Formats: sequence, structure tokens, C-alpha cells
Amino acid sequence: MTEPKSDNKNKIAIVTGAGTGVGRAASLALMQSGFTVALAGRRKEKLEETASLGPAGKALVVPADMTDAGSIAALFAKVVESYGRLDLLFNNAGMGTPAMPFEDLTLQQWQAVVDTNLTAAFLCTQHAFRIMKDQTPRGGRIINNGSISAHAPRPFSAAYTSTKHAITGLTKASNLDGRAYDIAVGQIDIGNAATPMTDRMVDGVLQPDGRKMPEPRMDSKAVGDAVAYMAGLPLDANVLFMTVMASKMPFVGRG
Repeated sequence: MTEPKSDNKNKIAIVTGAGTGVGRAASLALMQSGFTVALAGRRKEKLEETASLGPAGKALVVPADMTDAGSIAALFAKVVESYGRLDLLFNNAGMGTPAMPFEDLTLQQWQAVVDTNLTAAFLCTQHAFRIMKDQTPRGGRIINNGSISAHAPRPFSAAYTSTKHAITGLTKASNLDGRAYDIAVGQIDIGNAATPMTDRMVDGVLQPDGRKMPEPRMDSKAVGDAVAYMAGLPLDANVLFMTVMASKMPFVGRG
């Protein structure tokens, strides 16, 4: 395990969706680099499991529902109450819908994905702005989990793809608006990290030509390390967009 960077040892982060997958990998990488991380998510037992895997004393478990504005507000209030500041927000929590024809997607399904993937990120970013602009030293960093789907869709993924394209707009707009307050905003677009969400890829994923084929995946630790790199930059530098993907997945080129 690498020693914590001295400039990160007093920094405070929030990671949403921290109980599994990319959120867990990023939380562990941040803790190991010196951050104290508020682990947010719906399932307390999963958050506690993440905390137990990292260095002692570097995590705060805060169960939170990203579809509930009051729960989101309570998360940020708890962090300020506990630590007095916020240096990093990783907007990671997200969901999709089962693959289905576009015309069969229900309004309820659409709204659930928009609420979780987009509105929650907007609300979290607002709370982070309010804290970061008024604290001393001023500023901080926000990283949004985009996705390869922020660039190109999979079949039958209209809701998820639409929200991830929208996250790109949120990243650009909040990065611009954050300049005045020394708030740097960037986005990490992830392709086929090995997480519970991508387990189905082992048996085959629907391709645009109608075939099902297995797709290569990568260790989610690579994503965690990339988030920690972005988080560790001084505030006069920013990774605006980074793509981290399984090298052999069918994204670049024509399949």
C-alpha cells in the first residue's frame, strides 16, 4: 500500500454509490492516497464493508438516498458538521433500465433514471459549490462519472445514455461556473469496469447488429486509481475529461 500523499492527508471527500463497484474502488483509492471519505449510498452494510477494506479512521458511513433531496442535503450537512469542509465530490451513483425497445420504456422508468443519474448529481454539485466557495482555503474539486455512454449508446439504453450525455453538459457548465470560486470540475468516462453492473457481459451483450457477444472487462481498481489521480491534482490543474476503458472492448472503430 502506498503512503498517503502529504497534501491529501487532511482532505475530505464524498463518494456517492460508495458501497459497490466503481464507487467502492474509488473510495478505497482515495482513502489510500490520504483522503478521509464520506461513503454515501442506500445500503449501510455495503458502505460499512467498503470502510472496513480501507485504512482505519479514513471513512465516514452516511446512508443516503440519491432520489431524495432531503437525504442529499442531510449528507452534506453531516460532512460539514463532522469535518468543517469538503475538498472533493465524486458524483458516481447511477442506474439504468432493463434493455427494452425504445417505445416500451415507461415514463416511470425514465424518471427514475433521470432522478438518480442527473438530478442527484445536480443537487450534489449545488451543495458542494455552496460549501467550497465559502470555506478556507477556498475551492475544491468535483468529478462526475460519465460513461462510455456519454459518447455512444448501447442498444435499448435511451434513458441511461440520455442522462450520461447530460452529465457531460453538467460537467462543462459547472466547471465554467466554478472558476470564480476555485472549483475544478471534471468527468471520468468508464468502459467495462468489472463490477456487479457488468457481470452480464461475461455471458454476452447485445451489439448494434443484433448479435450477443462477450465483452472484455478491466479491473475496477484501474478506475479507482484514475479517480485518485484526478483528485490529487492541485486546483490550478484539471482533468476535464478522461476515458478509462477495457483496452479491447468494442468502442473505438466499428465494433
